[in-house]
Formats: sequence, C-alpha cells, structure tokens
Amino acid sequence: MTLDALVKKCAEDGYYMQVSTAQFHLRKMEQYGRLVETIKEPTSTTIRLLRYALSARSRLSAFVSGSGFPRNTKINERSFHPMNSESPLSGPTILVPLVQPVIGESEINNVVEVLNSGMLASGEWVKRFEDEFAAYVGTKYSVTTTSGTVALDLALKALDIKNGDEVLVPDFSFIATANAVLFQDAKPVFVDVNERTFNIDPDDTAEKITAKTKAVIGVHLFGQPFEVKALQGLCEDHQLSLIEDCAQAHGAEYERARVGTFGDLSCFSFYGTKNMTTGEGGMVTTNDSRLAERLRLLINHGQSQKYLHTSLGYNYRMTNLQAALGLAQLHQLEKFTKSRIANAKYLNQHLTSTLEKPYKEANVRHVYHQYVVKLTNSFPLSRDAFLDYLSQNWIGAAVHYPLPIHLQPLYQNLGYARDQCPTATSLAKQVLSLPVHPALSKELLVYLCAAVNEVR
Repeated sequence: MTLDALVKKCAEDGYYMQVSTAQFHLRKMEQYGRLVETIKEPTSTTIRLLRYALSARSRLSAFVSGSGFPRNTKINERSFHPMNSESPLSGPTILVPLVQPVIGESEINNVVEVLNSGMLASGEWVKRFEDEFAAYVGTKYSVTTTSGTVALDLALKALDIKNGDEVLVPDFSFIATANAVLFQDAKPVFVDVNERTFNIDPDDTAEKITAKTKAVIGVHLFGQPFEVKALQGLCEDHQLSLIEDCAQAHGAEYERARVGTFGDLSCFSFYGTKNMTTGEGGMVTTNDSRLAERLRLLINHGQSQKYLHTSLGYNYRMTNLQAALGLAQLHQLEKFTKSRIANAKYLNQHLTSTLEKPYKEANVRHVYHQYVVKLTNSFPLSRDAFLDYLSQNWIGAAVHYPLPIHLQPLYQNLGYARDQCPTATSLAKQVLSLPVHPALSKELLVYLCAAVNEVR
C-alpha cells in the first residue's frame, strides 16, 4: 500500500494518523523486505528483527483491512509495536500458525449462493461435490458424509464387520482409525509401523493376521501413501477387505495413481485442518456399486425411496452448505498441494539443525498434511523445551501423536498389552510437527527456518 493510499484510508475511516507515522511503518515494511532477502546465518538479533517486522506488518494489515482499531482512535508508532500489550490492535500470539485453512472469494460466493437459494440441506450441491470428487480421485462412486470418523464407521458397516471380527489397524495414527472398529463391536488389532514413513508395516501386518481377521485399514499418514502393493497382496492372499484411511492425503499418489482408488472402500476427512475442508465432513470412495448403494442407505435412514426404509440407517448426510465450500476447495486442491510440496522442499533445504526431516518414498507423491520431524539424540533440547522455545518465538507446533493408540487409556482399560508395537511407541516420543500449510509466505518460511536453526 502506498503512503497516499494509507493516509487516504485513515481519513475515510475516521482514524487519526499523522503522515510521519504512516511513513514510519512504510519504512519498516521496506526494511523487512530487505531483511528477508539478505538473511543468511540466523542470529538472535536477526530473529528478533524479523519477528518485529512480521508482527508490525500483521498489525498494519489488520488496521488496513478495517479489523483493527476502533474509529476515532489516536494512532502512533507505539500502536504497532509488537510488545505493546495496551494497543487496541493486539499483536499475534502465534505468528506462524501450525495450520491455517485458505478461504477465499470462491468459497464465500458458493456458500452465499446456497444461503440465497434456501436449499441448505443435502441436495444438488452435494451431488456435484460427490461427482467431481470421484472424478478427481479416479473412482466410479463417491458418497459424502458428516466426518472422516463417520466415513470409517460407514465403510466397516458396509463390509458387515461385526462382533467377533478383527480388523488390523496401525498403532501410530489418530485414534478414530481404531475407534471405528470398536463402533462395530469388533476388535482392533494393532500393527506396528515403519520407522521412516510412519506407515503401517506390511511384515507386522502379515504376522497379525488370524482366522478372525476380516479387514485391514491402512492410513496414508501425514500425506504419504502406505505400501499399497504389499497390503493389497496380503489382503488378496487372505481374502481380506482393504480400507484406505485418506484423511490426511487428499491428492497423494502411489505410483502415479491417486489414493482413494486402491481399497475396497476409501475414507476422506474434510475437517478444518485438512488439506481441503468443508469445516466438518467426510467422503467414502469405491468402485463397487453394491458397496456404494449400501453406503447411501446407511447415510439416509436406510431409505431406498422417500419414506420407504428397507434397512437400518442413520442421518449421516452432508449439507449443501458444506458441499458448496468443498467444491470451491476441491477446485483449488492442486494449487494447495503444490504449495505444501514447495514449502516442504524449502524446509528440507533450509533447516540445518540436527532434527531428522521427513522421509519420502521415491514412488509416491507426498502431500505433507504435516511436516513431521524427529528429535534426534544430538538435538540440544527436549521436545517439551523445543515446543516452549517455538511458542516463545510465536511459531505453532504440535505433537502428532504423543501416544501410540494401544497406550491410550481407553485401550488400556480394554486390556490391551502395553509391550507391543515398539516402533510406534518410540516414534510417539520423538515426533513434532512444524508448519507447512499453503498460507505460509516466503517471509514466514524464512523466519521459521531462522528460529529453528538458532537452536544448536
């Protein structure tokens, strides 16, 4: 924004800002831009300067957008200072968020169109979303639902998993992967994972198969596909169903084919932090017309036609509002994905600390739902201390996941042995997720790397 435009906005919006103050902040922005281009080796001074400039820009952007100061407010240079807690425009507590959905005009316009139509419940928007998502993934059928957890529940119900059955699940995943098996009154059997990819280990999977095993759930964890051919082979040899948990892997590929096409049924989540979102929501994809029809009965009260209910079903329908948002996100998914991959590449090239960076198999397209590092023995901080350091430097981070599923209190109370899945147990003590989402600017990536590399 030019100086004239900034001053004009102040006058139009009833703010009082002297020209000298506007000049001050424009100069800060120029200094900030130069700093980003010239920073080579991080120091505590450059990190503080970069953080100051980023915070000042954040405050100025909020002010310019009209979301900052109340009208008729006296503004001076201190108003934008990142450490001024009394400013009516507070600075960010997190400068580099771990996750941030990208919502633009197309999403807003789609949702407004649905609101104006009056048809808010499931309808034509949902049908369009299902058809376009199936075309994107490469399957014949796609059925929307209310969440990724419900998608897993539906997939198991469609396969008639029941009491006495066992389903193999990776021990290192979000708990919904295993809980969906409990929903069927069946038994989840935990399988260890590969220490480099974090995905389900085919060798341990083979060892856990019994006469009671009916299905395997493979999770494409953090956006990297699991070893599809190996699991498909096991399932074919033992006549088991394969379910893909694609909750974190929209657009990921295994040997140039998109995930969501390999399982008997494949489950996606559109939760607010996922690679594309409908706020809450889920999808099941399949090439089996019988399973697709079963899913449609399950999500809609077992209703084969209006007020004719042929089986037990549920109200697991997606709304037009969610589908409208999802369509706009789907149309941008490749752009989002390319940004995630580019951001991960930047982090791989510029993080120089002793953190172990994510491993990627050569035959997959990893879509980096999370950028998960491992803290090595040579890293100077404990994980808790590192999380605290990142927080102090306004960087969002989290642990995915702090416990393997079998050690969660729920499963310990169900009698699961503690001494199983040693790799999953070890990984839960080492991993930490850093920001990689498509809303990250070059400046934020520079700052993130500079702050992390300062830890020596």
